[in-house]
Amino acid sequence: MSRWSTRDIPDLDGRTAVVTGGNGGIGLATARELAAHGARVVLACRSEARGAAAGDRLVTEVPGARVEVLRLDLADLGSVRAFADTFPYGRLDLLVNNAGVMALPYGTTADGFEMQFGVNHLGHFALTGLLLPVLLATPGARVVTVSSPAHLMGNVDIRDLNSERRYRRWTAYARSKSANLLFTHELARRLAARGADVVAAAAHPGYADTGLQAAGPRMAGNRTGERLAHLGNRLFAQPATAGALPVLYAATAPGVRPDSFTGPAFLDWRGAPAPARRAPWTTDDRASALLWEHSARLTGVDPEALRP
Repeated sequence: MSRWSTRDIPDLDGRTAVVTGGNGGIGLATARELAAHGARVVLACRSEARGAAAGDRLVTEVPGARVEVLRLDLADLGSVRAFADTFPYGRLDLLVNNAGVMALPYGTTADGFEMQFGVNHLGHFALTGLLLPVLLATPGARVVTVSSPAHLMGNVDIRDLNSERRYRRWTAYARSKSANLLFTHELARRLAARGADVVAAAAHPGYADTGLQAAGPRMAGNRTGERLAHLGNRLFAQPATAGALPVLYAATAPGVRPDSFTGPAFLDWRGAPAPARRAPWTTDDRASALLWEHSARLTGVDPEALRP
């Protein structure tokens, strides 16, 4: 893994990738490199206009890029089902569960879930489950779910998944990122039990300059917080292209282990991909199984192929 870079990405010709939130930030940077190395890339975006602009940009920047934009709103399980039902390809080599929200004021999804838990975890849980048949039909497929070092600030509270007892935006964010890792752990366990040729792994971008940091303060009407977020990005963050490296490593490097967690080498902040620090509660078999069961009940998605 030493000093791995985009030069080490293999030829991806003939492969199909879906990147959620592919219209900006880490998602766009990831999609660009996948397309540049030959993959057909589906940008799964909530905003069709922003998705189309990102697609046009990729085609301009990567001559010959094969890019398609499909609408996906992870805050609406109806949209997630529609995306999976109309997915136009018979193979899916790579699903990058990248889209997310961070430290928002309290809000709920179309289905009544707390927004951060609903988008960051439940939306991707449902999407992965609904796309599982095509993933299982594709030899060597991978599912890469993007988490965060912030997961270290909070374990999932199985008794209060939707933060109904008390809502604190950073705690809710941390819990949703722990849920991403518990999901990856349980998905990897169930795939292994089935003998499936699919790798489930996780990654995080470190501190990368994206629009994610300023969104929460902006939604809360906190102009000072928004300005500080932008300032912090300019002073301390690495560019989104660098933040995408751990995601690209988990998605394309040979020998990536199931349930591995990759992040930037230097203090989980910046640098080349390396094994990331991970809270022990995110590899707890009982906790991951419980979260899976609750997630299946809440979303109505329980892949028969992965049932114990």
